[in-house]
Amino acid sequence: MTPVELSRTVLHAVRRAVDEGELAVAVLPERVVVAPPGPGGCGDYATNVALQLARPAGQPAPALAELLRTRLLRTDGISDVVVTGPGFLNISLDGDADGRLVRDILRAGLRYGHSDTLAGQTVELHAAHDARAVVLMDAVARVLRSQGARPRLTCAGPPEDAWVRILGVPSDIPSDIPAGTGTGTGTDAPLRPVPAPADPTPLGRDAARWALLHPAPHDRPHIGDSRSEQHLAQRETNPLFRVRYAHARTRALLRNAADLGFTPEPGPLTPEPGPLTPEPGPLTPEPSPLTSEGDGPLTSEGDGPVTVDGEAQGLIQLLADHPRVLAATAAHRAPDRLARHLVAVADALAPLLPSVLPLGDEKPSAAHRARLALAEAAGTVLAGGLSLLGIDAPEHL
Repeated sequence: MTPVELSRTVLHAVRRAVDEGELAVAVLPERVVVAPPGPGGCGDYATNVALQLARPAGQPAPALAELLRTRLLRTDGISDVVVTGPGFLNISLDGDADGRLVRDILRAGLRYGHSDTLAGQTVELHAAHDARAVVLMDAVARVLRSQGARPRLTCAGPPEDAWVRILGVPSDIPSDIPAGTGTGTGTDAPLRPVPAPADPTPLGRDAARWALLHPAPHDRPHIGDSRSEQHLAQRETNPLFRVRYAHARTRALLRNAADLGFTPEPGPLTPEPGPLTPEPGPLTPEPSPLTSEGDGPLTSEGDGPVTVDGEAQGLIQLLADHPRVLAATAAHRAPDRLARHLVAVADALAPLLPSVLPLGDEKPSAAHRARLALAEAAGTVLAGGLSLLGIDAPEHL
């Protein structure tokens, strides 16, 4: 169960309580926020919905939380609900929650995190006649479509031919608003990010789009200065390379596993004894070029042995959070949120990679199949997120 699904489950419990006369609230919240528990909390997720509804319902928050707790305990996928503090609901998911999340991702594929939340809504987007503004508008439109909206794009002038050919922006964006008017065609304010200080097209489509989208719109992109070439560098200091490399590694692992005769299967990630980097053997995974320097986000060395379960939990939380990130990216018109999320997923995935394939004389086990499924799910999220940014996710790198 993802955070988005859990939010809907809690909201459904509230609505059922209202429908059955146990709760009297004139206006229900449109959504319920669930997040990891804070200090004093427990379980997998917590929500303050009982505190929000206590005053309009005319009931003490602890009593309202207990009412919702009883209902939530009847829900498949929830193993326990504990009321703490002034009325926080702390929710524990059942033991196979991680497996179900991985299965949900693999089932949805590149559309994982897409929703119909904005179905039926037409969103007007207008960009200044600037390469960064038009690329930003294109990325925002892609994410809005993933949430069910119908974006309508306009620009202060026709997109330059190089923006269409190299940066991949649509060629048919209408330019029905004179440049310099400062007005848009709808409720959205015109998209006017800090312009790129130099022409981004020499970087090529993928690097240029990342350079324009990864910084927040109010931040100056590193293009045309001494740091411009970092967007093309194949090393760990380049966040785009880390994201694409992590995706390519998951595809390589799937190919290698097929050669060894096993396939991904979601399940428990049983820790293997000993460190994750054993002596080389005939089935040792190919070494990562990013670990040769002994530091950086794409190596699990430096802090001693780690457990697979411990490393995987941060990654699982990020994968579960992906639908919320897409919704927030659409709501705030901020593709930089998605870009930063993809970097976090790639960095959380890296320590898991050395433990996916059997090593030496090991035989493929259920744990190997589960780790392979988790790696495939992470690669799927990376590929889907890059696609929404208009960036390719290569199978080989």
